[in-house]
Amino acid sequence: MRAIDYIRLLSLAAIWGASFLFMRIASPAIGPINTAFFRVFFGLIGLAFIIVIIRKSLAFRGKLGKILILGAINSGIPFLMYSIAATLLPTGYSAILNATTPLTGAMIGFFIFSESLTIKKWLGVTLGIVGITVITTVGDSSIVGNIYIGVAACMIATIGYGFAGFLTRKWITQQGGLDSTLVAFGSQIGATAFLSPFLLWNISSGPSIDWLQGDVWISLFAVGFLCTSLAYILYFRLIADIGPLRSLTVTFLVPPFAVLWGFLILDETISSGFLLGSLIVLLSVWLIVSPDSQKNSLTS
Repeated sequence: MRAIDYIRLLSLAAIWGASFLFMRIASPAIGPINTAFFRVFFGLIGLAFIIVIIRKSLAFRGKLGKILILGAINSGIPFLMYSIAATLLPTGYSAILNATTPLTGAMIGFFIFSESLTIKKWLGVTLGIVGITVITTVGDSSIVGNIYIGVAACMIATIGYGFAGFLTRKWITQQGGLDSTLVAFGSQIGATAFLSPFLLWNISSGPSIDWLQGDVWISLFAVGFLCTSLAYILYFRLIADIGPLRSLTVTFLVPPFAVLWGFLILDETISSGFLLGSLIVLLSVWLIVSPDSQKNSLTS
């Protein structure tokens, strides 16, 4: 990896770490569906503005349909799941579970996309499962009643990310590639279209909401324009340059930032069970994403 790739990874980690803070502020106030929708909608507006400013041609070269599907898998479903988790879990919990994305990506790659896994990576997968179990069963007693739903939502999100990484490589990178800005823009169109019916249903039949909350709108603007528009340009650029599995290593760097933002802004604390589980998860991610020899690899 080049120096610029490491800079992009670190920047993306700081931005996405903040996204868990913003969702933690907005989602309990206006609901998960509304939070997820406005995140992708503002992300779409931000990307459209960028495209107009740089005068980017909307030449999707026959890939728009697949990019729309990617948008639902890589943005629509995960953002909805993390918005649900934000109503149930502290910022750090969602972030550390998000860090298991390379774990789910490795399993999806092995079972579905014929990717090889070494013994070391299988050990990482096993440790990841152990870490998630520790976080779930030895976590903060104040959230024990909701932790299973929150953890399940986060894991569904990571499955979406894992699938999307390999599908991006298969549908975009290996088919001649496409500018990362267009991929990000098209994906947010797909995510917005996917979440729109949920928004309409929620507005028509859901509980009444106080929409005049300044901190909520600041969070929605930030999570949309900064954590989505800018972040996804960086993310798809990384997939094109260093591949899907290495790109997923950004999730290894997100939790420290998320915990820091949660501590500084929301005065959140972490339990000993969470710390232990987090260390196990991060070790598992390191085993999965760190370079290794091709010896003793297992293929499906």
